Amino acid sequence: MSTEAPGRPRDLTTRDYLGYAGGDAANNLTFMMASLFLLLYYTDVVGLSAAVAGAILLVVRVWQAVTDLVAGRFVDLTTTRWGRFRPYFLFCGAPLMLLGVALFSVPGGLSASGAALYALVSYAVFGLAYSFVNIPYGSVASAMTELPQERARLSSYRAVGQALATVVLAFVVAPQIQTSPNLQRSFTTVMIAFGVVGLALYVTLFRTVRETVPRDAAPVTLRQTLAAIGRNRPLVILCLSAILVLTGMFVLQTTQVYYARDVLGNANFTIALTVMTVLGQFAMVPVVPRLVGRFGKKQAYIAAGLLTAVGGIGIALSPPAAPVAAIVSFGVYGLGIAAIQALMWALEADTVEYGEWDAGVRTEGSNYAALSFTRKVGQGIGGGLAAWGLGVSGYVAGAATQRQESLTAIRYLTGFAPTIFVGLGAVVMLTYPLSEARFRQMLGEVVARRATRTRSAGSGEAPAD
Repeated sequence: MSTEAPGRPRDLTTRDYLGYAGGDAANNLTFMMASLFLLLYYTDVVGLSAAVAGAILLVVRVWQAVTDLVAGRFVDLTTTRWGRFRPYFLFCGAPLMLLGVALFSVPGGLSASGAALYALVSYAVFGLAYSFVNIPYGSVASAMTELPQERARLSSYRAVGQALATVVLAFVVAPQIQTSPNLQRSFTTVMIAFGVVGLALYVTLFRTVRETVPRDAAPVTLRQTLAAIGRNRPLVILCLSAILVLTGMFVLQTTQVYYARDVLGNANFTIALTVMTVLGQFAMVPVVPRLVGRFGKKQAYIAAGLLTAVGGIGIALSPPAAPVAAIVSFGVYGLGIAAIQALMWALEADTVEYGEWDAGVRTEGSNYAALSFTRKVGQGIGGGLAAWGLGVSGYVAGAATQRQESLTAIRYLTGFAPTIFVGLGAVVMLTYPLSEARFRQMLGEVVARRATRTRSAGSGEAPAD
């Protein structure tokens, strides 16, 4: 068996980290835009009912989970002179940005059913394109380095990229919601501008990242891939936790703008809530690698889940007349969820080595796709649950004031959902089997096997393992 080594392993540089962070900033100019504002766009601009909009979010996000698996399989079969992952940034970035514009440009004059159909199809096609950018993006981290602390640092920089994009969204979009005389025109114009910036960031990502971790050049069959994922216990447990965490996280993200506008009384509070959450993400950038070095990824993940739950309680119970309490609670939530997000990606990269150690095959794309599949399921459940909660509470799109039942439902959805679901996700991780010491031992065995295969391939002998 031959071995493909795209490059010689080296220490990651600031250029690598910044390029990688820029890639997730580009991802979130479309993805986070949809997470934060698509439900509001559907209900208050397009005029869809909360029930129909919620059904679209649920169906399409589950569809996106399936497209993630398809993209992961394509990635694992890709071999080019640019590597396995980088070509997708170059060739799929532009279509994704164009589809982002289409997503927030439902044509006027359509019937209710026509608008719903356009929304469903445009979001589904957008989701397909996003899978073919995001799966290679997430997978490339495990091909850039095998060092746990470098992986943790990559995950932290990724969180910075997401945070910067989220802040930009809040500052640009929230004032439009509050004051724009033509929200449809505003959404379309904003998405065109984001598309230009996002494409530049994808080109920069392509030019900066390098795939240096050796992997077997022989293609991995679908049967081998499915068998390896099914027996990868760390990956399975991480995926179960991810469903729960993302459910709680996306209820909050979906209802946050309603919380700001209807509970606190001004859509511009979205900026303050977002900034506090993002400040937590920035604060965690230097902290996460240190937590990993001292306590390990598993223990840090569980502690971050508990901190997130505390922030959620504060969000739910903060009096509407005291917005400072809500803003501070969003900051606490931001600290916890930022650490979980960074650690989740670092833990996923470790499951790649576990699969290679346990099953003898290295499937970066499929491992990442499996985690992304479960995350998308959680996102779909979270978005659908948020819309369902709004509908049941009697929310009226475009109304100057909402019923007290609706305001209470928004508060409790925004706060108690992450408390319950993220807390349960942390409990699931108590069964995660890889400690840092076990991972180092396992990685040493994997490296030794690779060296044996390389020597055997050079001498013409069959490998001993």
